[in-house]
Amino acid sequence: MDGAGKKTAAAVHEEVAREIDQWLRVLFSAQRKTGHVDLEAVEMLVRAGMHRAGAAGLAAMLEVPAPAAEHRTVPCPCGEQAQYQGLRSKPVLTAVGKVAVSRPYYWCRHCHQGQFPADVELDIEHTELSPGVRRMLAVVGSGAPFDHGRQQVKLLAGLEVTAKAVERTAETIGEHVAEGEQQEIQRAVQLDLPVIIGEPIPILYVQMDGTGVPVVKKETVGRKGKTDGQPAHTREVKLGCVFTQKGWDEEGYALRDPDSTTYTGAIETAEAFGKRLYTQAWNRGWNRAAKKVVIGDGAEWIWNLADQHFPGAVQIVDLFHAREHLWDLSRRLYPNDSSKQKAWMKVHQKRWLDQGKIENLVAALRSLSSTHAEVRDKLRTEADYFERNAARMRYPNFRRQHLFVGSGVIEAACKTVIGSRLKQSGMFWTLRGANSIIALRCCLLNGRFEDYWETRRAA
Repeated sequence: MDGAGKKTAAAVHEEVAREIDQWLRVLFSAQRKTGHVDLEAVEMLVRAGMHRAGAAGLAAMLEVPAPAAEHRTVPCPCGEQAQYQGLRSKPVLTAVGKVAVSRPYYWCRHCHQGQFPADVELDIEHTELSPGVRRMLAVVGSGAPFDHGRQQVKLLAGLEVTAKAVERTAETIGEHVAEGEQQEIQRAVQLDLPVIIGEPIPILYVQMDGTGVPVVKKETVGRKGKTDGQPAHTREVKLGCVFTQKGWDEEGYALRDPDSTTYTGAIETAEAFGKRLYTQAWNRGWNRAAKKVVIGDGAEWIWNLADQHFPGAVQIVDLFHAREHLWDLSRRLYPNDSSKQKAWMKVHQKRWLDQGKIENLVAALRSLSSTHAEVRDKLRTEADYFERNAARMRYPNFRRQHLFVGSGVIEAACKTVIGSRLKQSGMFWTLRGANSIIALRCCLLNGRFEDYWETRRAA
């Protein structure tokens, strides 16, 4: 270290020592006056003092020196050379408080553009938030309303930020995560995904579903709502999950591997989502799975994607969703008569659906009639639904293989991944904002946020 460096280090040491001495005096003075220690007050005071001391040291470390005379030009993106113009200071909020960063400024006479190379190196280009603070804001912004995140940062880290800063930071980092996902998806489309080496996987599941998210008006222009004549107020998030099975219990019911579930989703077309989910399944070892299973409700888009991206997989319609179809029909056939509804369900569910005898169920439905046109249409629609999904409803066969027959994992994910964050009272999202937060939440829940941050450091 040269002489200037030693002098800077000594100055920092002296400043930190003064800060520590100052807050220790305050602590002991308060204790002498009151005769007792308010531990919480002491903790907060100690933290504030340590932050001030840390900020002083960090500020000195971030005083980038002026370049030597022979290094006062840098390449400009326009192809010319930018000239050194002097040192300029910039306030930056760090994990230990605000500091001033002094760094060289270069200006190009040819294109009239300036640049701060040190900002790129420190990862503070176009922002006054340090990487550590942005990381905090991304985490709190992904998990709670932005103003609540602001309060969390103030309480837990002692930092003052705005709700808007939490929003912008979380959405920006979420966009970066989504961009990385798109790059992976493009490699999958080009058949350029790496083969994941590892142990064989006995059973790998893919589940998918859709759930609506409230959006601002401009995101629903031209879209029909659920009620005829009414505009749409939501956009559908298509969400998928992948998990493995570790075996089954004494009664033969499947057991999911704990912590094996990963998620992916976005507000996008079924075609784009299919590529997304395929990439996720491939990264989880789809090629190594001895048995592959796709579970979903009866939505046509789900089975189209299953046929296209997961050929050869066992396809199962969620049993409870199929039962709900029958319950809905029973209520149409016998309105206001719960006893007849239950009696009708006992025959059609227990005898036919649960036994996987779907052809018999379809025949029974087609044999029914009604004087009400709406009920006749419902009977025909439901008969078509069961007939179309007959091969996916052989529940006794699936049970004998000790497979899951319900889509509870993805239904829970729709609530925990999407609903708990994006569907709270008063929330209305843009597509950009919603997709950014969805990408960020999936990244965190999948345990890949550290990988993302390491990639940022290496960039």
